[in-house]
Amino acid sequence: MGPKTNENLKAAFAGESQAHMKYLAFAGAAEKEGFRNIGRLFTAIAFAERVHATNHHEALFGSTPTVKNLETAVGGENYEVKDMYPPFKAAADQEGEKQASLSFHFALEAEKIHAVLYSRAKEAAASRKDFQVGDIHICSVCGHTIVGAAPDECPVCGASKEKFRKF
Repeated sequence: MGPKTNENLKAAFAGESQAHMKYLAFAGAAEKEGFRNIGRLFTAIAFAERVHATNHHEALFGSTPTVKNLETAVGGENYEVKDMYPPFKAAADQEGEKQASLSFHFALEAEKIHAVLYSRAKEAAASRKDFQVGDIHICSVCGHTIVGAAPDECPVCGASKEKFRKF
């Protein structure tokens, strides 16, 4: 692949990925304001942006085996835990940005768990076995991740059991 095409695909993948998430956030805001159809429009177009991002990713990297994907995921989560979120949170604290600091804290705590789960899944996949995992519950307020039953209260943010989404 030519260097310009490679750069363009990376930029397009990043842009489409961000558009996907931004439009999902916009959908949630529209729905909270009572604009159900506008929320649905944002959700639908967010899906199209996801399709674009997936196509760009495939053009860039091709299809990679699950063990390699899990290795990449573990590396990404560990980077966020060790190198990214601690200085981000420190800067937000220093600048008195409480909402940003809390957002970074929530992400940091969840990423620690994600790294462990991906590592366990990688071990299983490397042994040609599927990861044996029960219900996975995610707190919709902070992203805290729990395998098994949702707690009555999120240990990270204090959200109620009803705020957890089961996967």
